[in-house]
Amino acid sequence: MRIRIRPLRLRPIKDFFQGAVLLMALVFTALVAAVLTMHFAIHGAEVKVPALKQMTVAEARSQTSGLGLDLEVDNRYYSADVPAGHILSQAPAPGSVVRREWRVRVAESLGPQKVDVPSVLGQQERIAGLNLRRVGLEAGTVAHIPWPAAPEGTVIAQDPPPHAQGIERPGINLLVAAPDDTTPDGYLLPDFTGQPVTSAQSALARVGIKTTTPKFQDAPIPSIPSIPPTSSTAAPIPPKPITTPGTILSQQPPPGSRIDVGSTVTLTVAK
Repeated sequence: MRIRIRPLRLRPIKDFFQGAVLLMALVFTALVAAVLTMHFAIHGAEVKVPALKQMTVAEARSQTSGLGLDLEVDNRYYSADVPAGHILSQAPAPGSVVRREWRVRVAESLGPQKVDVPSVLGQQERIAGLNLRRVGLEAGTVAHIPWPAAPEGTVIAQDPPPHAQGIERPGINLLVAAPDDTTPDGYLLPDFTGQPVTSAQSALARVGIKTTTPKFQDAPIPSIPSIPPTSSTAAPIPPKPITTPGTILSQQPPPGSRIDVGSTVTLTVAK
């Protein structure tokens, strides 16, 4: 009796493994394609911000528009170096990589200051604004403070002051008289130089203005003037005052600045 041994059929198993390998290859290819598509979709929408300084606003707008960026002029300054109508500065900086439709903010030059700052003191707020616009300026920040010595609604201070030269912006900040029962939203900073630091801190705290930790500095020592020969009728030369420790040497913002309630003043004090 013969026993016939039939060979095993390996073809179905082989076909299974070939199919599995093919499926894995297809999945891998799909993943690679998805990653590449995502990469190009992200980076294809990115652009480098061009250098816009010294361009005219029209030139800068044309260049950014061609890259899919939005240009916005958000400030205007006087400049002795950059001609009027040209770009002074920009944000983001040149070379920055941003997405398309990103907003690029620029400052436009107004050229050198040619306008004389008029005095609007004593004028009604609306009239003051009209007079500023008439000469090419504009009202900047307007603050109101109770001021019984002036009619309600009149300008009692301005910054920059009348006839100021070398101003940076065309905006003139105004301080306007308000009724006595109005809560002030700003103050003109007085000159605290030579006063005790505790007195200045108390005065500022009463109106809601904060002070930083004082900066202490050696007080200047006054020089002793030489005494020339004088006749018996010559008046004596008074000695210069000596700064005592604890008195204020300087302040920031400087005297006369408009300051908002809640702002902070830095005082430099003699050791």
